[in-house]
Amino acid sequence: MEEPSVLDFIKAKLNPRKYQGLLQTFNQEQETYTEPVEAAPVAAQSSMKKAKPFYLPWKTIAGVLFALIAQFILEPPTSSVWAAISFYALAAIFVGAGFISKEIELPALRPVAEYPMSLQIDKSSLYFGLPIALLAFLAFGGNRFTLINIAVWILATGYFIHAFWVSNPGDDKLLNGFKNFFSSKQLKIRVNQWTGLLVFVFILSAFFRFYQLDNIPGEAFSDHAEKLLDVLDVLNGKTAIFFERNTGREAIQMYLTALIIKVLGSGISFLSLKIGTALIGFGALPFIYLLGKEIGGRWVGLISLLFAGIAYWPNVISRVGLRFPLYPLFVAPTLYYLIRGIRKSSRNDFVLAGLALGLGLHGYSPARVIPVVVVAGVVIYLLHSQSRGKRLETVFALILLSFVSLIIFLPLLRYMFDNPEMFGYRALTRISTLERDFPGSPAQIFFSNLFQASIMPFWKNGNVWVHSVANRPALDVVTAAFFFLGIVLLLLRYIRTRNWLDLFLILSIPLLMMPSILSLAFPEENPSLNRTGGAIIPVFITTAIGFYSVFSSLLKKLDGEFSRKMVILLGITFVGIGAVQNYDLIFRQYNEQFMSASWNSSEMGETIGWFARTIGSKDSAYVVPYPHWVDTRLVGINAGYPEKDYALWPENFEVSLEEKGSKLFIVRPVDANAIEKLVEMYPEGQFSLHQSAWAGKDYLVFYVPSTEPFDPLLEIEN
Repeated sequence: MEEPSVLDFIKAKLNPRKYQGLLQTFNQEQETYTEPVEAAPVAAQSSMKKAKPFYLPWKTIAGVLFALIAQFILEPPTSSVWAAISFYALAAIFVGAGFISKEIELPALRPVAEYPMSLQIDKSSLYFGLPIALLAFLAFGGNRFTLINIAVWILATGYFIHAFWVSNPGDDKLLNGFKNFFSSKQLKIRVNQWTGLLVFVFILSAFFRFYQLDNIPGEAFSDHAEKLLDVLDVLNGKTAIFFERNTGREAIQMYLTALIIKVLGSGISFLSLKIGTALIGFGALPFIYLLGKEIGGRWVGLISLLFAGIAYWPNVISRVGLRFPLYPLFVAPTLYYLIRGIRKSSRNDFVLAGLALGLGLHGYSPARVIPVVVVAGVVIYLLHSQSRGKRLETVFALILLSFVSLIIFLPLLRYMFDNPEMFGYRALTRISTLERDFPGSPAQIFFSNLFQASIMPFWKNGNVWVHSVANRPALDVVTAAFFFLGIVLLLLRYIRTRNWLDLFLILSIPLLMMPSILSLAFPEENPSLNRTGGAIIPVFITTAIGFYSVFSSLLKKLDGEFSRKMVILLGITFVGIGAVQNYDLIFRQYNEQFMSASWNSSEMGETIGWFARTIGSKDSAYVVPYPHWVDTRLVGINAGYPEKDYALWPENFEVSLEEKGSKLFIVRPVDANAIEKLVEMYPEGQFSLHQSAWAGKDYLVFYVPSTEPFDPLLEIEN
């Protein structure tokens, strides 16, 4: 055989399939032959020792710096909007230049599975499941959960899942990949280090969620009274599907709080509500990590988890004791399984997305927008080239997802069928003229609301003291700056690659804010941190993409161990600055604002509780209501008597004459009418001022001593 020529080598390189034998010959010769190396001249050796020219990724650094300056300018109490816009424009220009010049690189998108999705279903399970589902629908009449209808519902759900669940071709590959990954000792060490880092971030997040939960926030308000009375109904055996008190509420929070009370013994209390919602908020974090990992790799997942764990926005809505965190809790797994299902052509993931979606509809009414977001995501995917050859199977999988979510939604579907006005009342009062006329053109209000909600992370998150620090950005300075950079980078990559996921991630933010944006009759309620809560998920993943893209690019572009250590130290410093600001927002600013705006029902409850257990009784104490003052039901809850409303209006003071023994009245100091009537009715009574721990919250205690003779035996019985 003749020795291959240079021409043969070039042919083999240009057409490796045709000249595969020649290419193998060349490779074998390279393995067996080593070119002798001559000693380099001294001058050449000295030039070889010279370090590579120093390269400073100045466009990246300038973009980050300008973004931070822009957001710092927007921090209250003073802000300059046009200056901030100018600096953000500069940040976009420099980061864009860095992206075009490949100075900044985004995390790589994960490859899409090439194998097709199965279109076969288990027809026998489906045929059994359909009539059982119909039976469950009929059994849910009367707005009650019972053992029978729950059992039938679970059976129908099981049949549907069995009908749609398949063995995914990618499952075996994934399992083998895990086996290979853990077979290396070196990789085991890395996994342990990574696990330690992940655990640390979860612990830090738990600190922000649960630290001082009993005190921050410190007072309940009327919405909490409604919730606690619903929970009391559950504990008393009223197992409603939809709780109709106070314009209606979905069920998950009520049953979760009842379970917490049973397990922890925390009683009908504000703390019981807060424990439940803090757990709900914390429960979203694992799926934020998984979704970030699915979109951009494990570092994006970790950074998403970190920023979401310490942020003021998700922490405040998780601490307030209302249903708000149920919205992001179910957005996270729904989007995770949807996106993974599309990437892996996995029907099982679509089934799991349907389960998460259906459960979410039992949580908080803004979650009713999640089906719209899911359909929008699938449509965006179908309109892009990545779906070529998979469009039919994706539509089929979306139908399966819809069926599963509908089965989970069955109890509320029956309630909606029986009581459509009550089910939609809360939403209709905001989106229509059911409660009041539109204050302007609906189209104009919509686009104004859309704009205000879109800039909420950077500008103002609303003026509701209950769940926000009023009129400040929804994000801290560091998070907002990297969120902006993440949006810019995703847009630029979408323009270059036209990948559906980049576009969906950006568009999902305003879509998940729609429950707030669609407040057309009450535009003053937009934006709000609670009704936009689902947007937490894409916001913090976008933030993580911006953060990771910047710092991973800096680490790649800068040479030398010292430079890399400085980059890592800078990243940790940014996270630390964000953590400190968020800590101040949650544990000082929000707490002070909340306590200054709420009424001190806990102090009044302590006063009545002490009186009832010592010199009086629970039935001989009263709170005189006054407009825009304390909720008297909360006083009873804090006193330890949750079923008692302590309100007694001045026109009904004569009712107190029926009670024997000592009496106690709590009166607002400015209520001159009540003070005059009490003095007239009980001249022997005495007023004293209770000084509150918070300015402007003092109240009067009017004590009426008993006129009955002292009976030691009666006192012992009491």
